[in-house]
Amino acid sequence: MSFKKTGDTLTKGAHTLERDFYTSSQILNTEYKKIFQSQWICVGRSEELTAVGQYKTINLGTESVIILKDEKETIVAHYNICRHRGTRICNENNGKFSKSIQCGYHGWTYSLDGKLVGAPHMNSLENFNKNDYSMFPVHVDEWEGFIFINLSDEPEDFDQTFSPINGRFSNWNISDLKTLETKEYEVKGNWKLVIQNYCECYHCPILHPELAAIHNYMGGRNDLFEGPFLGGYMDFNDGKDSITSNGELCCPPLPNIKEEDKKRVYYYSIFPNMLLSLHPEYVMYHTVWPISINRSIVTCSWLFEKEIIDSNDHKIQDAVDFWDMTNKQDWYISELSQLGIQSKKYSPAPYSGQESLLAAFDKHYKKIIN
Repeated sequence: MSFKKTGDTLTKGAHTLERDFYTSSQILNTEYKKIFQSQWICVGRSEELTAVGQYKTINLGTESVIILKDEKETIVAHYNICRHRGTRICNENNGKFSKSIQCGYHGWTYSLDGKLVGAPHMNSLENFNKNDYSMFPVHVDEWEGFIFINLSDEPEDFDQTFSPINGRFSNWNISDLKTLETKEYEVKGNWKLVIQNYCECYHCPILHPELAAIHNYMGGRNDLFEGPFLGGYMDFNDGKDSITSNGELCCPPLPNIKEEDKKRVYYYSIFPNMLLSLHPEYVMYHTVWPISINRSIVTCSWLFEKEIIDSNDHKIQDAVDFWDMTNKQDWYISELSQLGIQSKKYSPAPYSGQESLLAAFDKHYKKIIN
């Protein structure tokens, strides 16, 4: 891997996005169609679905998806609609089906793998065949313990799509880590503002003095600086070993971490809705969901080794508390950005050298929606 200084990868003449990209409902509808309903989207961790029948639902604009573990203990996904009259079957965010999925309208019933197994009083219809009315499937795949779905009828090959980062983070053993805690936030701002805020630390000395005291905000080095995957590392300041309230490790480093990585934090965005932060002793990730043109939901989860979580011998909550504070600072400024961009006087301005990844995100984003 070859790392370059953040400022060295800025596209000449790059500037912030035009106002409509943050305020136009028409553009949001295009984003749903061409991004959130056509790209590989992170929807959480496979550890959330441990038992057969356990499920979660995800809403993407007008579409809703049920993700669950079927009888073969395989994670599958279906469009959340009944094949009879199109009724949304499941209106809960998560739960557990017993042995089947039943529509609450007329009782059409499906096996966990989506096959229609019961349709009251339909056998009297000539040529009615249950095999013709399975739930519509959604493509599912996994990477490092994360679940991804794609609503496209013909999605890009998952392994090929993720080839730039396959194996890149193997020293963190992410697939084996477990979730300590997940927090959900509502942000009164466009979803892209959340992503763009994450991709730069130009704002850190002003907005995050506590974070700027831990790592060098001018010291960013990136190995991925174009396309759907963007990011790199920042060095810890002298005397600091991790991102916690005191800059100390909150538990021992992960066992396979290289010595050089014990002095760094890595930040990566995975287009369109995942943010991945790799620390010496834990991993944090966000998912970002547009709810309206000026409202987003963000989840943030902290992953540790199971033995560390179970031991109760370490101050791992300190990492959660520090980032919860930092998250709220970011959401506050993102909301102010949304308010300012809505002004008729807003116009695009140049990106600084410390914002090169924002320019790269914008470039890839425009390529997808145009």
